[in-house]
Amino acid sequence: MRTALYFGSFNPFHAGHAAIARWILTVGGLHRLVLVVSPKNPLKERAENISPIDRLNQVRGAATRLAAEPQLKAKGKQIEVSDIEFSMQEPLYTIKTLRKFRETEPGVEHILVIGSDNLEIIEQWNSWQELLAEFEVWVYPRRQGTFEELNTHHNSATHNNVTALCAHYGVKLIDAPYLDISSTKIREMELRGEETGELKY
Repeated sequence: MRTALYFGSFNPFHAGHAAIARWILTVGGLHRLVLVVSPKNPLKERAENISPIDRLNQVRGAATRLAAEPQLKAKGKQIEVSDIEFSMQEPLYTIKTLRKFRETEPGVEHILVIGSDNLEIIEQWNSWQELLAEFEVWVYPRRQGTFEELNTHHNSATHNNVTALCAHYGVKLIDAPYLDISSTKIREMELRGEETGELKY
């Protein structure tokens, strides 16, 4: 079975996350998606407005609603939520978590799903070359514009641009929908007392 692993702090889970999940399970053609809730990102400063456990429970609720959507329910698509990193020792490196999935789910082909912003800084990730060599990676857009335009924003001592990086490791750039939504934007709106409306899912 081919399974997509969509990592995130999901602080909070929003309509953009939901759109990516739908794309993976419909256009992407995968049957199973696992939302991997990260209690702490080693590359980000902690920006907690809710606890990791509360975030986990919110994502579980969102996954239940997604799975109940007619287009996914009719096709029997599986959406799961994983708390695997909650019991792992920090720092929580993605490569460690992916290998843990591989160990606990033998025979499953795991695909890492990340945003283009993470691809731009992939060299900052722990054992990033091993990660790209060992696992299939799908990348969705995190800014408006084409992936060709993304190339102009990428600087790397190892690869000149994103295209070369993808060609070298077989990274797949997916044509998933771009929504101008971020968890940071939602948190800032809430701090200002503004309505977030349908931005949250």
